[in-house]
Amino acid sequence: MQAIVDGEVHTVSEAGTIENGAVLFEEGKIVAVGADSDVDVPEDAEIIDADGKPVTPGLVEAHSHAGMGEWGEPEDGDVNELTDPVTPHVNALDGFHPRDEELQHAYRGGVTTVSARMGSANVVGGIICSMKTYGDLADEMLIQEDGMKAAMGENPKRVHGDQNGREPTTRPGIAATLRQALMDAEDYVSRREKTEEEGDSFERDLGLENLARVVEGDLPLRVHAHRADDIATVFRIADEFGISDLSIEHATEGHVLADEFVKRDVPAVVGPSLYSGAKYELSNITFETAGILHEAGVKVAIQTDAPVLPQEHLDVCVGLAIREGLPEEVALETVTRNPAEILGIEHRVGTLVEGTDADVVVWDGEPFDITSDAEHVFVDGQHAYDAERDDRDPRDEYAW
Repeated sequence: MQAIVDGEVHTVSEAGTIENGAVLFEEGKIVAVGADSDVDVPEDAEIIDADGKPVTPGLVEAHSHAGMGEWGEPEDGDVNELTDPVTPHVNALDGFHPRDEELQHAYRGGVTTVSARMGSANVVGGIICSMKTYGDLADEMLIQEDGMKAAMGENPKRVHGDQNGREPTTRPGIAATLRQALMDAEDYVSRREKTEEEGDSFERDLGLENLARVVEGDLPLRVHAHRADDIATVFRIADEFGISDLSIEHATEGHVLADEFVKRDVPAVVGPSLYSGAKYELSNITFETAGILHEAGVKVAIQTDAPVLPQEHLDVCVGLAIREGLPEEVALETVTRNPAEILGIEHRVGTLVEGTDADVVVWDGEPFDITSDAEHVFVDGQHAYDAERDDRDPRDEYAW
């Protein structure tokens, strides 16, 4: 059993912040959270004295390529299956590399969960997965499949139109490609149901099976969209196909359509905002977006899009959003509870409450202060990082 005591415990739950608080966990799960005087810590427990420092849930990023992009080795990355603009048959889990250095950067920076996903080169990119950032086996790091990746705008145009000379070459081409893929999935569902009713054999298709989960409402659609017109196109297509389980990723101009997000109850995963205008659709990028969307009533998560920005700088992105208008009292939610809820994994991560995973961070200062660092990081109850252990990864002996 392990315990963190005498901390400023930010539960990100109805319990709020507990001064002189304790978090007790065993076998990878939190078993008690409360004031030191109310939590019975066994004498034989491994105890970390937080000495009044902030204690938070492990940070959660709702849009990352950590584990997929192979930090420092882009030629070995597995982010995009570039052979076709529609690749719903691929699954990020099959390309997730637990020894990707970006994952080490992540948990050392307090990021304990990421939604690891295919890239934005394809109109339909494949299944994405919520993963822990610390572990040796991808299957054990998996929390769950959390969506189907799709993308609008310049990336699919450039990769398939400019480089490969095939559709889509335009935004209307992207929209048509996505519509056709969803129509094919609807037709597939109808054929499958009819065949089952008639008792005949049915030839399955992996990609259409995966897309069928989207049109049937069993798998969220998570769409890369920067410009306001691309976001509007996503909303239009979602309406046409009755897709309500949806998130907009990046949302660079999301603040322009804040009312539409609210009307449709669609969350926004905002960022990376600390990024130059590397392409035209980023020309209106601003750290004000998260605050504007929050004030309008949109559920907001903040992302780095790692390795576009280093995964360990997720906290820095939140700090800059605070500077540009995101209320400080809700900032922690944008990288804990909100992304967990968007990904559908709030029963596991994003808060410090009894029964959730023991993903806990002790900070040496205010989490979103640029001078602060993670001091202790626990992932599933494992002491993944201890700043006093001279930056040694506890798995170095296993041939890192």
